[in-house]
Amino acid sequence: MSCKTPLLGKKMPELVVKTTHGQLKLPEDYKGKWFILFSHPADFTPVCTTEFVAFQKQYDQFKELNCELIGLSIDQVFSHIKWVDWIKENLDVEIKFPIIADDMGQVAKTLGMIHEGKGTNTVRAVFVVDPEGILRLMLYYPQELGRNIEEILRIVKGLQTSDKNGVAIPANWPNNELINDHVIIPPASDEKTAKERRGQENCYDWWFCHKKI
Repeated sequence: MSCKTPLLGKKMPELVVKTTHGQLKLPEDYKGKWFILFSHPADFTPVCTTEFVAFQKQYDQFKELNCELIGLSIDQVFSHIKWVDWIKENLDVEIKFPIIADDMGQVAKTLGMIHEGKGTNTVRAVFVVDPEGILRLMLYYPQELGRNIEEILRIVKGLQTSDKNGVAIPANWPNNELINDHVIIPPASDEKTAKERRGQENCYDWWFCHKKI
């Protein structure tokens, strides 16, 4: 099976995976929930360990957003179990989300997690999937750069805010340099609305208006 990149806005490929919490069917078992599937290059490595601790520290905040976490690497399940035990014993952090044991590499290949020039380990991929099983966002980090978990949490909040309110999310939201914690409303789609918006409060122009929600 060759590596390929999934498409945003499409259904996540159906997968049956072996995890530290038993067998899971993706995205079926998470229907009605958001979930984040993230890969790491290998167990028992320093950067990956810092990431797992950081994800666990924020796990309750993800769950408040109806969002679950799922890790993955091309390691066997017993390696995951021993690594999770090591983290608990040595760092006093209990990893409570499942980790996929993709020891044959089929999931990684299906989702394009193995990149040429980075060996046979997975890159640090992040897939954000909505309650309908639709792939909403992908991020790829090189092996040498750990992820910012606060940004991934912001991503989920931003996507949910956009879906609920029919708005767009500005850069660095909710601390944008121009509009602070406001969101961007859709641009005018006809001349009448465009004319009405010119000069209105919270409008830079007819195509750039914002509001607080």
